[in-house]
Amino acid sequence: MTGRIEGGAVAAGHELTVKAARHALEEGGNATDAACAAAWMACVVEPVLASPGGGGFAMVAENGATPQLCDFFARTPLHVNPDADFHAIEADFGTTTQTFHIGPGSTATPGFVPGIFALHGRHGRLPMARLIAPAAVIARRGHTVNAFQARLARIISPILLASEGTRALFAPSGGLLTEGQMLANPDLARFLESLAEGGPDWYMAEAVPRMLTLQHGAGHLREEDFEDYAPEWRTPLREKAADGLVWLNPPPAASGVMIALANRKAEKEEHPDECRPCIWAAALDHADRLRRDSGHDLDALAARLGPPSSRGTTHISVIDGEGGACALTVSNGEGNGHVVPGLGFMPNNMLGEEDVNPAGRSGWPTGVRLSSMMAPTIARGEDGTLHVLGSGGSNRIRSVIFLVLRRLMALRQTLAEAVEAPRLHVEAGHLDFEPGFLRTEAEALARMFPDHREWKEHSMFFGGCHAVSRRRDGTLEACGDPRRSGSADVMQ
Repeated sequence: MTGRIEGGAVAAGHELTVKAARHALEEGGNATDAACAAAWMACVVEPVLASPGGGGFAMVAENGATPQLCDFFARTPLHVNPDADFHAIEADFGTTTQTFHIGPGSTATPGFVPGIFALHGRHGRLPMARLIAPAAVIARRGHTVNAFQARLARIISPILLASEGTRALFAPSGGLLTEGQMLANPDLARFLESLAEGGPDWYMAEAVPRMLTLQHGAGHLREEDFEDYAPEWRTPLREKAADGLVWLNPPPAASGVMIALANRKAEKEEHPDECRPCIWAAALDHADRLRRDSGHDLDALAARLGPPSSRGTTHISVIDGEGGACALTVSNGEGNGHVVPGLGFMPNNMLGEEDVNPAGRSGWPTGVRLSSMMAPTIARGEDGTLHVLGSGGSNRIRSVIFLVLRRLMALRQTLAEAVEAPRLHVEAGHLDFEPGFLRTEAEALARMFPDHREWKEHSMFFGGCHAVSRRRDGTLEACGDPRRSGSADVMQ
């Protein structure tokens, strides 16, 4: 069907990302077209979180159809270079810090470009060149750095100041760009323009050799890593949740299994007279302990679910006017601290994220998909309501999606209430939680977890859940998470 689609809802991590998606819908595109256009724009205006040198996942459901999962996440290199450049930096969130590793040796085989083309090839309607064009225009013209992007730059400043290339892009006058200053990227504009014209063939013939110039002697990747890479289509995990069904990211991603385990625990324990946040924290702790006790063996964890029932990351959620949906989560880690000469983007540092690659410098198996906490999610209530959501937030993503789903599906809160409500995260027996819970709930949480940290304000540390919903009567809702300056738009 090629007719124009009327209406739609979009939520994403930047106003211009949302505008790119809306433009695709207005041009007659569907939810997949809008998500692809938004993904290219995110590479321009959310350059730490999204990059052609990264990867991701997309959950897609055409009107009424069973969702499908496109896995285009990073893969471990086919060879190990024992002399690779791989070193630690500290990201400072203010209340806590997190260690990441950067350098060319932290880069895994990226899947972003082949993945977006594969997603579009199966489900898109508009020509890819039309979806790339708005991002190329903004990259060349420049955009104003917003408060969130400036704050994020400060948090990971050791990465953005790590090399001559990153300093030229993110600190052209010596200091990091601040809120209100302009960030233009003509090299990225040329990359996008060439990609729009030449497609995947140009990418392999021209862009990949330039990406490999950063790898020679300092990284693990070779030409065959790119030649051997292909996106994978997978069957999502399907879970019951309150009065509906939820489709989650399946293995080799870790997120869906852990969310499902926590959800099942909560379904058994939740009661209106109990401290719900305490039950949720216990459920998250349960899933985390199971993962650690299994030695991060996802097959063992997935077996507990039985048969299917009847970090530097950003997310895009779209529902089109026909009820088609696309939840697309992409990540570049935080970037490896180097910009590809002439292309204007940082490759990923996925091998440098402990939650993605617990093996560290070189202990990982070669040629396998890395596990991930990214969790693009689609849910349908018994009443026909459709929810599309996902989040950034490194290893906190599983907690974000679990909590938002419980609020949407079990408590039946509005989209804004569920997204903006206070969050908590449990890992290795340690609890972090935001302000906003009832005082009795906060005190009960502190008693349950003596090792805890109560944050003074809502923080990007707890992710950025951008979500859209379509009610049975066709009413659309969209909410961008204020923790990450999310933006949203509804076209009725």
